[in-house]
Order: sequence, then structure tokens, then C-alpha cells
Amino acid sequence: MALELVGGAALGAVFEKLLAAVVDASNKATQFESSLKKLEETLKSINPSILEMKRMNDQLDRPKEDMEKLIQILKDGEKLIHKCSKVSCCSYFKKWRYANKIEALEDSLLKFFQVELQAQLSRNNMQILVLLKSNRFSWSNRGVSVKYESLGSCEATDPPDFMVGLDVPLKELKRWLFTDGESRIVVSAPGGCGKTTLAKRLCHDQQVKEYFQHIFYVTVSKTFNLIGIIKKLFWHSDEQVPGFQNEEDAVNQLELMLKRKVESGRILLVLDDVWSGSESFLTKFNFQISGCKVLITSRNEFPKFGSTYNLKLLSEEDAKTLFRHSAIPEDGSGSSMPGEDLVNTIVRRCKGFPLALEVVGRSLHGQPVEIWRSTLMKLSEGESIVNSEDELRNCLQSSLDALDDKDIMLKECFMDLGSFPEDQKIPATALIDMWAELHKLDKDGIYAISNLQKLCSRNLLNLVVTRNDANEIDWCYNDAFVMQHDLLRDLAIYQSNQEPIEKRKRLIMDLTGNRLPEWWTKENQPQLSARLVSISTDEMFSSSWCNMQLPEAEALVLNFNQTENKYELPEFMKQMDKLKVLVVTNYGFCAAELTNFSVLGSLSNLKRIRLEQVSIPTLCNTSMELKNLEKLSLVMCHKIGQAFATE
Repeated sequence: MALELVGGAALGAVFEKLLAAVVDASNKATQFESSLKKLEETLKSINPSILEMKRMNDQLDRPKEDMEKLIQILKDGEKLIHKCSKVSCCSYFKKWRYANKIEALEDSLLKFFQVELQAQLSRNNMQILVLLKSNRFSWSNRGVSVKYESLGSCEATDPPDFMVGLDVPLKELKRWLFTDGESRIVVSAPGGCGKTTLAKRLCHDQQVKEYFQHIFYVTVSKTFNLIGIIKKLFWHSDEQVPGFQNEEDAVNQLELMLKRKVESGRILLVLDDVWSGSESFLTKFNFQISGCKVLITSRNEFPKFGSTYNLKLLSEEDAKTLFRHSAIPEDGSGSSMPGEDLVNTIVRRCKGFPLALEVVGRSLHGQPVEIWRSTLMKLSEGESIVNSEDELRNCLQSSLDALDDKDIMLKECFMDLGSFPEDQKIPATALIDMWAELHKLDKDGIYAISNLQKLCSRNLLNLVVTRNDANEIDWCYNDAFVMQHDLLRDLAIYQSNQEPIEKRKRLIMDLTGNRLPEWWTKENQPQLSARLVSISTDEMFSSSWCNMQLPEAEALVLNFNQTENKYELPEFMKQMDKLKVLVVTNYGFCAAELTNFSVLGSLSNLKRIRLEQVSIPTLCNTSMELKNLEKLSLVMCHKIGQAFATE
């Protein structure tokens, strides 16, 4: 097991031998039991750090001296432990001497990771920073092209293990799928009702998989990219991804591909989370192909596209079952058990919305009855609101209110999540960068990950770990991502927008096309005081930025979905004197060239930059100094092979 964790090779083998020797000796050499147990705990604590060290050295092709030094420490340690096993219980001098040697071994390991390894990392960082500040590097590079690997899968992820209220809808939809006739259907319901869960369960149903040989599942969302979606479908079909001339060409080639595919078996295409105003998008999927069916999920009905299946809210019995599963520990533990009347009243306030029942239930999990009653009072305050979405917001808001004064930082972190686009994975490392400056959390991310885990436990987000052993999240944050239901993101934005725009701590703007907020285009703009600014643009945005005064902004998040070749950093950044963190992410399928990079030269306080899915080929011609830059993260950036090469 230890070899597997370390990753194999020499370092892993040596570490495994030492750990095994320590465990064996602690069971046999009882005279050293306390010293060996302490050493064993130290070895297990540095195990993930050894894994990370080896991975970084392999990827960066750094000198092996530090690795060899650690291997020698581990080898000498194994010899020492074997000698300890042979020391007699009656030899007090030898016991004292070898106990000191075990302690010295532990000290040398801790010193290596706390001092020498940190010094190595500092040297690496300093080399990069020196090159950045001297501007002696070229960003025109040999390139690492992942042109289509980043398109993602068209397979539905597994639905939750515990589901209620979906047996009847599943049976009715399967009846439609297995019957010849209409080829398109819309599953419609308000947000948070389980449409996506139902669609995923449908895709994983054994009868459905036997009936349809080809199942495609695509999340569309608000800012969709038609050509990108079609490319993803080609990629998933193991077909060569064509170079489409335009959307019409892409749609025509998709239809031809589906006709080829249906010859080897029936096709089910699921388009999940289609937003209002997407009628023109849906017309692209009006295929008349025998053996091919299209199912979409949406908060809206699209009668011109196909018949509608209205997913109902949960019955009272199903709602209670789901709520109890989320709120009441299976073993009955907790300060005290709530009465049946209290449970039923809260369940009724949740209006049968599955998401609301889960979120409110999780916030009450194991809590004393007084907290339950307090929650009920807060839910009751929304009695006058009749709109269903507002009712749901009241339910969700009660869970946010459950983060009391001592959890104010947790609430602030939740609110910050609204600055990232819906239906996208939020890298934990990006949040660590933001929160280190906005909220003064530690730069190593320990408190940040702890906050994410707390929010996850309250069902306010999902924390996804892509590595094999999810238990190692505490040690490697590059593999940790946050996923948030779009309704919860709406809640964060809704709360942020309750203050007048001049007083908002967060300015979050989702721009559609070139439609800008009215206040932004006025000659006399309001004086903004936001510390966190997020601007998301879609593929229709022309990159024509208006001026904006953001004197207090410390973090800027730019999200874009660019199909053109370039994305221009806004000129108003020059005046953001307090800016410390810049996060730029391209959610398109092709890397976009980041232009106007020279604006960063005016930002003397900028400490952290994170760029994803972009290329910066012209930086070598830009004269600028980044005096206070501490961290530069380049994720899936193209053409960076010689980014730091000296002339």
C-alpha cells in the first residue's frame, strides 16, 4: 500500500521498507514502543509530501540531489530500526543510546521537510520570479497542444445513492423512450426539483442501456457553445473532430454522424439544463432520424421542440423520507430528537423541493431542538411570498442563515463562490489564492479546504477530488474542485446584490453579448467599493470594455467563453491599485490569445496570477515588472514550453 501511495520507483520502495520495519519493530521491540509509535506517525504524516515531491521533480525535471539525500536518510533509518530489534531489554545503556538515535532519525526527517525541502521550493520560485522581473524570457513557445482532450466526456455521472420520488417518473419516461413515435421530449420543473438526477438515473438504468447502444449526455447551461457541444459529441463518438466552417456546417455534420451511428444501434441524446431563450439552439437538434431520441431538461417548457413531461414536486411522504435522511442521524444521535410535528412543519415549508429539503436537512443534522425551532421561525417569515422560486430561495436562505456569527468567514467564502460560472468546476487552488488575500487565510490552503469541507457537509456545495485516493485531499489541492448547484450560486449572487451597487463587497456581472448594465455605460459612474469583482462574458462579447473605477478591488475574476482568437484584458485594470489576485479562465474549447498584458505592469500590489486555457505569445515584447508577484499558475495554457527560456 505504501509503495502505491508513494508512486513506485526507488523513493517509494525505500519508504515502504522503512515504514514496514518500524511497524514490525514497534510490535516486537517493546522497549522502544513509544519512540517507534511516534516515528510511525511522523512517517505517515510525511507520506503524501513524499508523493508530491516525487511528482513535482519528475514533471519539472529538477536536479535529483534532494531526492537522493532523502533516500539515504530512509535507508540509514531502516538499518537503525533493524538494529533496535536486536537490543536486549536488560541493556539499559544501549536502550538509551538507540532511543536517542530513533529521535534523531525523526528530527532529520522533519528538518528535511520543514527546512531543506522548503528551501528547495523557495529556490525554484525565486528563479521564476527573477526571470519575470527581469523580463528575460520568451512566451513564444514550442507548445503543448491538447486540442480536443479538454472537451470532456458525454457520459452521465452516477446519480446519488439515495433517491426518492423518482420511480414513477422513471417508469413513465422509459415507456416513452421504448415506444415508437415522437422523438423529442422536454422534462420541465423549477430549479432544484431533481431533473438532472432523473436524467442521470435514466442514463444508468440497465433497461435503457440495453435498449440504446449509444447514450450521449451533455450539460448545456446558460452560456452554451453550440460548436463546442458538437465537437464534444464527435469526440465521445470516437470520430475525428472536423474543422467546422460555421454553426450550420457543424449541425449538418452532426446529423450525418448520428445517421452513421444509428446504423450500429439506437441513440439517446440528453441535453441537460437548457435555459430560457434557447429555442434557436434546440432547433439545431430537430433531427428526423429513426432510432434516435432527444431528451432535454429545463426549468422551461419548449412546446415547439417536443412534448413536455412535468416533473412534479415530492409528495409529503417522499419529502419526509428525503428530509429525514438528510437531517436525522441514522443512529439517532444528537442533542435531542425533534418531535414529529416539528419535522412535518419544516418539511411542509420546503414545498416539496428536493434540493431545499436536502440543504435545510443537512443544516439541522444533529442539531438541538432549539436550532430546529429557530429555523422554522426563519422559514415562516417567507409566508407572504407566493412565487415558487422565491419560496425555494427562502428555504435555501435558512441554511445560509444557519451559519451563525462564529461562522461569518464560512458565509463569506460561500458568497465568493458566485464569482465563478455555473456548471463549471471551481479549482480549489483558485479559491486558496483569492481567500489568502481577501480574507487573510493561510496561503497553504489548509483553512480554505477546511471551509470548503464544512460547506460541503452542509450540502451548500460538492467537493470533488479527481485523484484515486480522495483521502489525500489534505495534502494535494491541485486535484480538488468545487461544484455548486446553479440555484445555490443564484442565492449567493442574490445576497450580494441586496446592497446598493456602491456599497457591495462583491460585484458579480454575467454579461450576455454586449449588453452591459445601464450604470456602466453612463458618463458619471457610481463610486464602487467592491473588493471582489467578477465579470463573465459569453462567446458573443466583443471585448470592447467600457471604463470602470474599482479603487478598492483586491481580486479580479475574468471568466470568458471565447471562440475568437483573442481576449483583451480590460484597460481599466491599470487603475486597480489595490489588486492582489487575478484569475483569468477561458471556458471555451480552444485556447485564446491573451492580449493587452501590459496593463499588469501598473499593478504594483499584484501577488497572484492564475491563467487557464490561454496563450500569451507576445509577452516577450512587453516591458514590465511584477515586483511583488509571489505565485504564477498556468493551467492548460498553450505554447509555454519556452516561457522562461533565456535568450
